[in-house]
Amino acid sequence: MLGEMKAYAHLQPGQDGTKRLVDQYGDRLLCVRYRFDETRGVKIKTVEIIVDEKPLTKPRFRDSDLVPVRVDYGEKELREQLRALRARWDGEQKLWYVRFGSIKGTPLVERLAELNR
Repeated sequence: MLGEMKAYAHLQPGQDGTKRLVDQYGDRLLCVRYRFDETRGVKIKTVEIIVDEKPLTKPRFRDSDLVPVRVDYGEKELREQLRALRARWDGEQKLWYVRFGSIKGTPLVERLAELNR
C-alpha cells in the first residue's frame, strides 16, 4: 500500500499543518507526512510518534567500526578534515568512510549517513 503512495510533504512538529497534532501528541510527535494515493484517489495524513524509549545497552558503533559520513562537494574544509583522518571516499555511494573513533565527539558525528541495506 505505501509503495503506491507518493509523499508530497514531510513536516516537522510546529510547522503549519502539524499544530493540532502537536497538541494531541506533544513531544512524542516526530514528523507528519502528507501523501496521496492515485490508485484510490485519496489524500492521507500520517504521523510518526514515539511509542517507547529504552536506554542503549551498548554503543551504536565501536571505535574501530568504519562508518559512512555525508559531506557535500562544496564543503572543502570538512573534506580536508576527513582526508587528514585517512577517510576513504566511495564515489558510487557518495559517502566518506572513516573509523568512528576518529570522529567521536566532533561535529562529523552529526553527519553519519544511514545506509539502505
